[in-house]
Amino acid sequence: MPRFQSDSDARRLGEALAALRRLRALSQAEAGRRAGMTSQGWGLYETGKRSGLYRPDVQRRLTAALEATPDDLLLQQETPGPGMASDGQAFVHVPAATHQLQISNDDLAPWADSGVVVAYEPDRWPRRGQGCVIEMTNGEVRVRLYEAADAQTLTVRGGPGGLTAHQRIARSDTRAVHAVVARLDAE
Repeated sequence: MPRFQSDSDARRLGEALAALRRLRALSQAEAGRRAGMTSQGWGLYETGKRSGLYRPDVQRRLTAALEATPDDLLLQQETPGPGMASDGQAFVHVPAATHQLQISNDDLAPWADSGVVVAYEPDRWPRRGQGCVIEMTNGEVRVRLYEAADAQTLTVRGGPGGLTAHQRIARSDTRAVHAVVARLDAE
């Protein structure tokens, strides 16, 4: 019996693993650490390039690192998430519309001064060092530089203390986090 039914099946299962990880707001490095491997090792599973993702013991180990189950992985594989569309066989990413927000303070100087407009992509998770727009549950919107996240805390730079200040925000206080994809000068 072959290890994979086909390359596209392996890719789809890996994409489902990646989608589950993003839903949990974890980086590949954090997910890999939780599973006892490197981010590169985790990434090989997500791209379908590492054999074993069909093995039940491997699925249990990887999904446990995401606080999920193999059933969650299979459900994710069957249900494409937002921003995905079918082209007949595989799913391809459909870029979401970007939104714009003007920064009204110097909390992020020199990265972005007051008056700079940032374009952000809703529901796209930022990478370390990338700008992010954070919607708080109280209605406040913050622009910060993303550092890290776990299930309980979002760590960012910026705010009243400037870029050197690290701020920890309880995930329960956030409604959504979006990646900044461009900075535009004020007109």
